[in-house]
Amino acid sequence: MTAPTPRRALLAVALAAATAATLPTAGRAAAAAAAPAAGTTGTTVDNRFWYASAHWRAGTHHGTTAVDGPRPGLEIAAPAGRTEYTDPHTSRKSSWEYATWTSPVHRSTVPATEAIASWNARTPAGSWIQTELRVTYPDGTTGPWYVMGRWAAGDGDIRRTSVDGQSDGRTTVWTDTLAVDGPAAAAGVRITHWQLRLTLYRKPGTTAGPTVWLAGAMASAVPDRFTVPASAPSGRAHELNVPRYSQEVHTGQYPQYDNGGEAWCSPTSSQMIIEYWGRKPSAASLAWVDPGYADPQVCHAARSTYDAAYKGCGNWPFNAAYAATYRDLAGVVTRLRSLTDLETLVAAGIPAITSQSFRREELTGAGYGTAGHLMTVIGFTAAGDVVANDPNSPDNTSVRRVYKRREWENVWLRTKRYNAEGKTVSGSGGVCYLYAPARPSAAQIAALRQVGVL
Repeated sequence: MTAPTPRRALLAVALAAATAATLPTAGRAAAAAAAPAAGTTGTTVDNRFWYASAHWRAGTHHGTTAVDGPRPGLEIAAPAGRTEYTDPHTSRKSSWEYATWTSPVHRSTVPATEAIASWNARTPAGSWIQTELRVTYPDGTTGPWYVMGRWAAGDGDIRRTSVDGQSDGRTTVWTDTLAVDGPAAAAGVRITHWQLRLTLYRKPGTTAGPTVWLAGAMASAVPDRFTVPASAPSGRAHELNVPRYSQEVHTGQYPQYDNGGEAWCSPTSSQMIIEYWGRKPSAASLAWVDPGYADPQVCHAARSTYDAAYKGCGNWPFNAAYAATYRDLAGVVTRLRSLTDLETLVAAGIPAITSQSFRREELTGAGYGTAGHLMTVIGFTAAGDVVANDPNSPDNTSVRRVYKRREWENVWLRTKRYNAEGKTVSGSGGVCYLYAPARPSAAQIAALRQVGVL
């Protein structure tokens, strides 16, 4: 499958705070308009997430209601109707009550060529959610509602899935990314506005339905580039104590979840940061894992992020949503502008999962090349080099790596590169996911605002 960004290294996550008091709606717009960081050419990313009581009360409700509390959310009040869903991966047909919430139309602060949705939710047994995006083009016409994910934390009711084959001739959904098609982009087509729709499902006659805590999207207009401007290092060494897990110790495990090894870079990275924040799966949730396997929580992360349509664990929003199933954690996908942004986050105690692709000789010390791979950035040396937990390592002990700043920055932020055959292929353009407490500290809120996430 050809996609606008490498598939094995999915989603960047932008992290939103969960209280209107600390994060007023105006904060996002102010961040988007902030001056660019050193080494960047301007604002290319627009983040918009709904997570506060006032956010959920806005928009259009059909059977949903906003719920208050320490973590405001969206729930089913009275079903808007009943529908049948035949799971394309199991052929199982079942009935569901549903209710919907449609966001206000959001005007993008950048003329975007891509959009990636994020959501954080609780889906007890017998429930699931669907997230959709609809975009508006420069001529004022509106595209169709695109399904960006059918999601549940578990896999007992439906198979978690993206939806292939969605296009209107101007934009296309590639697994988790809604992208303007090449010819349309060349003709000036951009995403000027977008709207989100959430559908919450539960078994008929029950009262335990989903709760959505956060939903939104990141729209971006990253220019085509083989190299990126260099950012100046801060000159301060800082490293976070993030657990180290190797994806390679799981090679050949659970073929039904894409067989471990290189296919598990995304869930392995996700699990590292989840545990950095002090969360872990329960013993009961790990009972299905072969007791002979090391680090069973990584197997659990792979199962919990597996996309049955993509047939892999690299769906970016699915990884962010998995992180948010843990107590008081939030997760989103975004793009950052430079290593200056990453240094800002790390200094505030927030590690990041980044997506990069490179030939073997382009990243000194990696020892491999990749069409798309996720790493966890945990720190910087005094010289500004990147300290990363690289899951593509033979064992947990060797996961910590130090990569040269200039090399690493380029393989992460560029959008075009030459592969080993000399062909021009895509790069991730700074995609990353961010996981942090649903109510970040004041310093973390300041850092997230500074990098344009809030």
